[in-house]
Amino acid sequence: MPVVTVRNPGTGETLGEVPEHDAGQVAAIVAAAGEAQRAMAALPAHEREALLRRVADLIEAEREDLARLLAAENGKPVQQTRGEVEAAVRIFRGYAGEATRLFGRQIPLDAVPGLERHLAVTMREPLGVVAALVPFNYPVELYAHKAAAALAAGNAVVVQPPARCPLAVLRVAELVERAGAPSRAHQVVVGGAAVSQQLAEHPGIAAVSLTGSTAAGREIARRAATTLKKVYLELGGNDALIVCADADPEAAARAVVLGRLARGNGQICCAVKRVYVQRPLHDAFVDALLAQTAKLTVGDQLLESTDVGPLIAEAAAERVADAVRTLVGDGARLVAGGTRNGAFVDPAVLVDVPAASPAFAEEIFGPVAPVARFDEPQEAVRMANESPYGLQAAVFTRDISRALGIAKALDVGGVVVNGSTALRAENLPFGGTKDTGGYREGIHDTALDFTKQKTIVVMDAF
Repeated sequence: MPVVTVRNPGTGETLGEVPEHDAGQVAAIVAAAGEAQRAMAALPAHEREALLRRVADLIEAEREDLARLLAAENGKPVQQTRGEVEAAVRIFRGYAGEATRLFGRQIPLDAVPGLERHLAVTMREPLGVVAALVPFNYPVELYAHKAAAALAAGNAVVVQPPARCPLAVLRVAELVERAGAPSRAHQVVVGGAAVSQQLAEHPGIAAVSLTGSTAAGREIARRAATTLKKVYLELGGNDALIVCADADPEAAARAVVLGRLARGNGQICCAVKRVYVQRPLHDAFVDALLAQTAKLTVGDQLLESTDVGPLIAEAAAERVADAVRTLVGDGARLVAGGTRNGAFVDPAVLVDVPAASPAFAEEIFGPVAPVARFDEPQEAVRMANESPYGLQAAVFTRDISRALGIAKALDVGGVVVNGSTALRAENLPFGGTKDTGGYREGIHDTALDFTKQKTIVVMDAF
């Protein structure tokens, strides 16, 4: 049986081997999930709530071990993976509460002549089996959003963890089983794109939830269309940060450093990926950005002192280095970092970036901060909106009217005023427009999205 060998991306050390599932095994798992879903749906809401709370408690009890395992296999610094595991605990508890709040409605039929004596109500029912396709960058947190939401709504879930770093998710899956989930209602399949595509096409899957690249999202949506299943996509981003002339340059620079260069090693869909600075503040902002970037420590992700660890793989680091070289070839100046050493990339700052550069328009998945100038805020909004992506954006200004005006004009799913775009709170709807996929994921939205409505009419009830 083929196996996935999981390695520390910084050292190459083998952390474990995980058997891959073939097409026959995937089909059997989906069939078993379909049977188990009836048991999951039969659980009263209070029992689903209790189950998810038990899962949260078990994750919390192992949070340090999970954080270190995730850091080792993923490359993010361990202090950041601790935060990710803590987020997963909150997410499971949040969806536990949502399990008891899947409300139906009473719809007044006296709005329609002749139906005055009848009663209409709606109720929420599970979709069936949900396929949760989890990315490598925040696997435990994003797994939690998908799996906990599915279980809260009474669905079964088939999880595909990221092939390069599945170990922490696999451990959490063991905790779900220990917490008492109905047998086969929560299962994991391991493999690459072929497994994702099989799940998307399988008639036994009622919905697919994917966080990943736009290319992957298009392929999953195309294959899922053959069975008209629901598809929830949270895809790529190329978030813009607009720094107006009246902004605090130090604070704006911190937003880039903490929201791009030193968060997730730059491998975050909602990281600051394009920086537009109004001309009068440009030099002061760049000085602040360079001074703060120089303080970052690149190295072993398991050391507490590390700010930036290795990317998920050496090939990923090479793609980032290639993007930096392309930007320089298009006329940008590299003023800090950009050097690759194996899977490590020194945090890079580029200035004089031509806004028309194709490389500037594409998502660079690594610790790179390209900076361009603008003259008027309308120009910055136009350039930000020219991206095919529309996840999040940020604006720095002391003028709240200007901030709100820019926020309204930006074609994105979320705008942060005077902060980094690398912000995701589990109780907020998260997602974007255009090539970002159009979906919004969050504890108040996703559990409801993983249900279907049924209308019941009682004739002559009154």
